[in-house]
Amino acid sequence: MQIGDIIVRAKRRNLYFGVSSRFLHFRIGKDEAYYRDILNKINGVLWPGETALFNRSNGYADAGYTIYKIAKQMNKDGDYFPILGICMGFELLAHVVANRVESRRKCNSLSQTIPLNFTSGYRESRLFNDISDDIVEILETKKVTANFHQFCVTKDILEQTGTSNEFRILSLNNDLDGIEFISSFEHVTLPFYGLQFHPEKNLYEWIIGKKIPHGNNAIKVAQYFANFFINEARKNFHEFSSKKEELESLIYNYQPMYTGLKNSSFVQCYMFKN
Repeated sequence: MQIGDIIVRAKRRNLYFGVSSRFLHFRIGKDEAYYRDILNKINGVLWPGETALFNRSNGYADAGYTIYKIAKQMNKDGDYFPILGICMGFELLAHVVANRVESRRKCNSLSQTIPLNFTSGYRESRLFNDISDDIVEILETKKVTANFHQFCVTKDILEQTGTSNEFRILSLNNDLDGIEFISSFEHVTLPFYGLQFHPEKNLYEWIIGKKIPHGNNAIKVAQYFANFFINEARKNFHEFSSKKEELESLIYNYQPMYTGLKNSSFVQCYMFKN
């Protein structure tokens, strides 16, 4: 994957993270009309993790900010359009809500697999309102959330950027140096969600030596977040103008490259030409 490409979920509403899902991808460096056109044809946006500079002109954060503004207005106009940010996507969500003010600090949570420390009232949130007791117990007591981040968002930073009233903090954790960071949150009024950890890695990332959990409990947790986001995407009925246009837009038109032998952090990557 070209760094900065943004993966989005296409219109199928009964699928989940990974192999059976329908995806297309946004390209960075495009004008607002490009992103507005796509958002009106899909059901939700997933901002994935990786590594990208937020201050790069026409980069990942520029594209993300444009998508955020369009999605925010769509929701205010009565549409229902969800965004889920994972890892760097989580950090991007904090960044764009703060109108692109720096909203993260350095921390050390590489190959750190930990349980969640829920905040009081977390079950009153949209993200965890319907969670079952057994999934809560797994998340609270088992090492099932895989963290791979060198930056994090903290409660102090939300206060400093004036966005603490924009987010409902749902869980907190500590990095390898003891720094407390926000591990999950949701926007108070908009269907925008952030996970600092990687639930999708539990299911589909099999690179060796990264401490990614693949046991039964880890799979249940990953599926919970996938099902939640797809249920959010079911709340709108955007679609492409034709079946042909939809099929031509899907990620399956591109060939993934096996990178497991190339000192990569991923088993497979998509490579897009500039």
